[in-house]
Amino acid sequence: MFFTTILLALRSIARHKLRSFLTTLGIIIGVAAVVTMVTLGRATTAAVQASIASLGTNILQVRPGQGFGRGGGGPRPPDFKPEDVTAIRQQIAGVTAVAAQAQSSGTAIYEGANWSTTINGTDNSYFRVQPWPLTSGRTFTTQEEQAGKSVCILGNTVRKNLYRDANPLGTRMRIAGISCDVIGVLSARGQAGFGGDQDDVVLMPLKMVQRRLTGNRDVRLMLVGVDQAYSTTQVQSTLTDLLKERRGITPGKDDDFFVFDTKQINDTVATTTGLLTGIVTAVASISLIVGGIGIMNIMLVSVTERTREIGIRLAIGAVAREVLMQFLIEAIALSCLGGLIGLVFAQAVIVLLVPVLKVSWLFDPQINIIAFGISALIGVVFGYFPARRAASLNPIDALRHE
Repeated sequence: MFFTTILLALRSIARHKLRSFLTTLGIIIGVAAVVTMVTLGRATTAAVQASIASLGTNILQVRPGQGFGRGGGGPRPPDFKPEDVTAIRQQIAGVTAVAAQAQSSGTAIYEGANWSTTINGTDNSYFRVQPWPLTSGRTFTTQEEQAGKSVCILGNTVRKNLYRDANPLGTRMRIAGISCDVIGVLSARGQAGFGGDQDDVVLMPLKMVQRRLTGNRDVRLMLVGVDQAYSTTQVQSTLTDLLKERRGITPGKDDDFFVFDTKQINDTVATTTGLLTGIVTAVASISLIVGGIGIMNIMLVSVTERTREIGIRLAIGAVAREVLMQFLIEAIALSCLGGLIGLVFAQAVIVLLVPVLKVSWLFDPQINIIAFGISALIGVVFGYFPARRAASLNPIDALRHE
């Protein structure tokens, strides 16, 4: 009888194809919206975390000021000195390397092609602190670092815009009016977690940039690598105390520098995007409730239309639970059908949006199973009342119904 009941329910749905489809439309939209929002939210979170992770783990970034940008309209905080870099290397336990950086900008020129880019003066500690391998060429030699030789390592964006498909190694180009020999090419990193192209950069020896471009020995940024055996929070606290002492910041005064941990940023981004995804998903889930109400409404109409049919079935020996089961199965079948169509529609939307958002497509079977399970549950919850109403009809009254 169970399979017969299922067959009767499916036949009833098939008799009214358009009405059945419109009934499931709310479930389709709800399931598609939930799956799309959760999948894209997780994909975006993964992309941002991967971008931040590309900066390296267990790294502290130290900049002058009280945050990103000067803010407040006050005087620019002083940059760091080479002696600060030396003090951090020698006096703080758990520090594996300190990469000092001096930054400038200029136009790179090679055989008629030109490209405006960022010039980053640093040393080989830069490659020890963070994982950024070269696709070809080499890093700076000790002699080039100490003498401030005019050599450079190109980011992938600069290479593509100046050299196209040609090999830049061994060539001589001009940047900010300075001739330099290209000794290496960095691997591609892509967009940064906070925007900007990480590959749009030219690395040069720190002393060369300080002498020829910035005109001073100041250090604008320090990347501090922390040993895996040490807590970055502890090292950050010790580093802050050391810089306060060296920069003459007394208790009660605001710091004129800030230190942030890439791991903390990663965790914050994950928490924030997860919260936003949850809020958007909750809003999208409202359409599932609306879809369930639509199913209950149509099933009540169906009970009214088929009152005589129900009376005949009860009169020839069908029991109430069989009638209840038939209408309940109809409601569940409609919900499950809407859930399946919604899953397919969601995947199609995700495939279209992934290239636009520039994230990787991540198929999550868990959210798809949960969404389908919720759609089936909605069929049970919102289909029970109409099914119960059909099963409780009096056979004599049902047969008299016109």
